[in-house]
Amino acid sequence: MAEPLWTSDEILAATGGTLVCTPFEATGVSIDTRTLEPGDLFVALAGARDGHEFVGAARAHGSAAALVSHPVTGCQVVVPDTLKALEALGAAARERASTARRGAVTGSVGKTSVTQALAAGLALAGPSHASIKSYNNHIGVPLTLARMPRETQRAVFEVGMNHADEITPLSRMIRPHAVAITTVGPVHMENFADGEQGVARAKAEIFAGLEPGGVAVLNADNRWFDLLAGEARAAGAKVMRFGAADGAEAQLTGFEMTAGGAVVEAVLHGRPLRFPIRQSGAHWGPNSLAVLLMLEALDVGLETGLAALAEFAPLGGRGAERRLVVRGGDVQLIDESYNANPVSMAAAIASLGAHPAAGRRIAVLTDMLELGPDSPRFHAELAGPLAEARADRVFCAGPLMRALWEALPAARRGAWAETAHDLIAEVAAAIGPGDVIMVKGSNGSKAGEIVSALSAMFQEESAGEGAAH
Repeated sequence: MAEPLWTSDEILAATGGTLVCTPFEATGVSIDTRTLEPGDLFVALAGARDGHEFVGAARAHGSAAALVSHPVTGCQVVVPDTLKALEALGAAARERASTARRGAVTGSVGKTSVTQALAAGLALAGPSHASIKSYNNHIGVPLTLARMPRETQRAVFEVGMNHADEITPLSRMIRPHAVAITTVGPVHMENFADGEQGVARAKAEIFAGLEPGGVAVLNADNRWFDLLAGEARAAGAKVMRFGAADGAEAQLTGFEMTAGGAVVEAVLHGRPLRFPIRQSGAHWGPNSLAVLLMLEALDVGLETGLAALAEFAPLGGRGAERRLVVRGGDVQLIDESYNANPVSMAAAIASLGAHPAAGRRIAVLTDMLELGPDSPRFHAELAGPLAEARADRVFCAGPLMRALWEALPAARRGAWAETAHDLIAEVAAAIGPGDVIMVKGSNGSKAGEIVSALSAMFQEESAGEGAAH
């Protein structure tokens, strides 16, 4: 029988809580009754809805006990503050897996995909643990820590932010041995008076909790590399560079799109490499090298890393491809709908331009959010990358995308609509055999609705996957 994740005695020792029931064992930790598994410890957090309202539902779903801040019915551990107790549980999990190598990933673009690619490599190397979905904030990070099994040998955590001073406490919770910053760009700009430089400094907070002698894996091609490298070295980190820049420890020398993925050419510590990946987005050239450097820092061999990259498929909404049947043939739909900012949008557009197409290349774009007062300019400037990518038609949805629509030449305009929902019929009527359609936008602007609608309207031929976020 598998060892429990937590015993009630361990929970009491970590949190200082009071047990109100007989001793129990928990096989997991949950904050959401919709995903709770039988045997989980349910943590009743305060939020838009008070988690204490769902203790009964958790019990009905088979929870082992509830972690609460005031008495409820059923088996429970009572603490003054459930979020602080969750943090304490996370710290205890970190300390009991004392020999585990921990990594942390942040960045304006690609942190979820890079984290999950790392997780694939760690899983091949032995008992491992990783963030799921995008559990990267003040709740997701301690929750991921609290779920870490005691036998873990390696773990990787995703770390995100919207404001300054958010990453520092998360990094100190994780205490990583290696960190990666995928890139820095104009994301969450409305929260930084000093603009993109402020974003860069906020990302540099990832070094705050780095263990002595830790490694910082940084994008040598990013305009903020010098700032980030300076901050990393000031924190005592050994800097490892990835990208096309001369002198990078992992230097990208070539990227060739293939059927179902791409082939990366690089020089790693002076050794020429050529390896396949299942991602076709050009940004996965440098991303794959960041993965290899992070795996190296977490004591995973190169061959294991290459094997993981060869099998790692694009994540939903981050470049997964599907072939849909239309009258007279089929179309290739590239789902980049999970999120968008100027950096990821430009990368996705470039990948669309490089994608083989028997018909037209069609971009379907919804608003990029949280860009601050320069938002109209960021949208309008996408006209340049779209021209370079030889996009045949561009469909736009949302008030911010109106700026791009007006910047497009008439020959490239497909249609503009106020909302993603209102654009669906226009896109569906326009696509034809051989077309490649890329859909991208911020979560809040509902790009995913367009993907779902097109997938429902046209018979899906296969669920193949290609390009990636």
